[in-house]
Amino acid sequence: MTAKINPTKGSPYSRILGVGGYRPTRIVPNEEILKHIDSSDEWIRSRSGIAARHWAGPDETVAEMTLEAAGKAVADAGITPEQVGAVIISTVSHFKQTPSIATEIADRMGAGKAAAFDINAGCAGFGYGLALAKGMIADGSAEYVLVVGSERLSDLTDLTDRSTAFLFGDGAGAVIVGPATEPGIGPCIWGSEGDKADVISQTVPWDAYRTGEVEKFPAIRQEGQAVFRWAVYEMAKVAQQALDAAGVAPADLDVFIPHQANMRIIDSMVKTLKLPEHVTVARDVETTGNTSAASIPLAMERLLATGEAKSGDTALVIGFGAGLVYAATVVTLP
Repeated sequence: MTAKINPTKGSPYSRILGVGGYRPTRIVPNEEILKHIDSSDEWIRSRSGIAARHWAGPDETVAEMTLEAAGKAVADAGITPEQVGAVIISTVSHFKQTPSIATEIADRMGAGKAAAFDINAGCAGFGYGLALAKGMIADGSAEYVLVVGSERLSDLTDLTDRSTAFLFGDGAGAVIVGPATEPGIGPCIWGSEGDKADVISQTVPWDAYRTGEVEKFPAIRQEGQAVFRWAVYEMAKVAQQALDAAGVAPADLDVFIPHQANMRIIDSMVKTLKLPEHVTVARDVETTGNTSAASIPLAMERLLATGEAKSGDTALVIGFGAGLVYAATVVTLP
């Protein structure tokens, strides 16, 4: 006899209820980067749109930045830490393989015995986290889920690499996802193109450094032109698919929050998607740099804090990066 399994009892709909961010106190202008590479401020700005970035100090660890961002998101959502039923953290720069940093964060923030795990989806990690949180809430396995992107990419930056030395910044961005009476997170269009894995990668695996095969600490490297072409031509298609899946036209959007990889990529996507002038576009990369999984929630927090976006706005978010991986969806801003 086959036993009957009870149906799930979660909420059919979910939305982002609160957002929080943490940016390290140290601001690093292009002039400091130029001490290590043969370039110019004009070249860096023209190629990337970046004027400065934040780099973490010794005490601004991935964990500490995550806790700061998480605390703000919980407060913004109007819930208590005890109500958080799951903690999802996307990071590539927490160097302890196990246990996951999410378990430490769940304990230190007071989330009790919440489910907790890390994901490694590079710059698409925030979108992956949103999709997982939405599924948990629909399943009923958690009522409120904390999703965090947290990175100390300065630890993985080769300051002598002219193609990447100026790109990366540090920080943490967090959101609380919870139940809603109507859809607040659209279908997620996500995927991977593993045949392009070498386009963005770590220079050498950890064991090569440990065994002395190389003297230089591993860093992030990328083939800039290949990444640019892929992001501009392929990710605009993914963004359009997310709009179509959500039943939202470009004219219906209020805000566009792409991964803050490069200003030229952002501007090209805006043009390809034919976004109307009324759509507010996140360009946080200028002063924050590329913070990988943290970039979308950090940009979201800044837009809301400055009043450039407001609660209830409809936003298209898309992340893309190492893997190559991507994730796009339409959300209602908290």
